[in-house]
Amino acid sequence: MYKYYGIAILVIILDQATKWMVVNNMELNERISIWDPWFGLLSHRNRGAAWGMLEGQMWLFIIVTIGVIIAIIYFYHKEAKGKPFFQISLMLLLGGAIGNFIDRLFLGEVVDFVDVLIPVINYHFPIFNIADAALTIAVIMLLITILMEERAEKKKVKK
Repeated sequence: MYKYYGIAILVIILDQATKWMVVNNMELNERISIWDPWFGLLSHRNRGAAWGMLEGQMWLFIIVTIGVIIAIIYFYHKEAKGKPFFQISLMLLLGGAIGNFIDRLFLGEVVDFVDVLIPVINYHFPIFNIADAALTIAVIMLLITILMEERAEKKKVKK
């Protein structure tokens, strides 16, 4: 049951290591082009939630994140037993939540650095980090889990 905690730990290590590299090797707002103009690294700080919402509400983020971490661990141990896909999604969620929580707790802001432009629709995606990517993947996986469980329930009812 504890074997999937390694996923959360890996996300936290990758997230914090990449943020450390950005903070220590790039000036704020400095951009390193990787595939110009579509992809690069941009040293950015976010004092809010996703897309800068609720900026300056640090106490709220800390309280909510602690609650989310407790809920994730509870669901992991009570609801996800024997469901590897669900367990992995919860551990990605845990790693992402803790990764950004560490930033908020020690820096008072979240370090973001992945800068993506989607040329087909000319959309500049909000700058993000490894924790954000893990959170997004986890949410998608959780939605798939919910849909799969609903489908299985409907099949049971029909029988």
